[in-house]
Amino acid sequence: MPEQAPPTHPWAGDGLSDAMAAVVTGARRRAVRDGDRHIDTAHLLHSLVESDPAVREVFDGGPQLARVLGYLVQRSIGYGLRWQGTREDSGGFPAVRVPSGDGWSATAAAALDRAGRGALLRGELHADGLDLLAALVADPRSRAVEVLERAGVAVESLGARASDRAARESPQR
Repeated sequence: MPEQAPPTHPWAGDGLSDAMAAVVTGARRRAVRDGDRHIDTAHLLHSLVESDPAVREVFDGGPQLARVLGYLVQRSIGYGLRWQGTREDSGGFPAVRVPSGDGWSATAAAALDRAGRGALLRGELHADGLDLLAALVADPRSRAVEVLERAGVAVESLGARASDRAARESPQR
């Protein structure tokens, strides 16, 4: 176990809904429980899939979702152990410079930033689970995408469905 829990991400209070703040908190708990020093995109994906029914609905049915959850659960007992002690940085997007961002992988911080910006583009003040899912799959070299691909998920289609549904569910302005 790390000496200290990774800090709460600065977006937990700004730019994320209460439900998304709970997702961030869940990801933080997972990182601590798994003995990881950094919260990464797989932690965020796991917390998101478990807590958000709208996110679960954009997957291609129960068997696919079960495979994804299976890989995520296995993280601490084998799959993903090669990630332990390393910080995720896919290099796919510029890292977000966050003064208090210690404890967050650059890729996870960038995904949270993209989710918040995506919500603002839709005219929403706060990101929701679909915004975060679309942001997680936008980086093809993230750990979240690796998990999804190993579970047989067509990642591009999943991201498109998440973005389309988020746009449909936004109040018309």
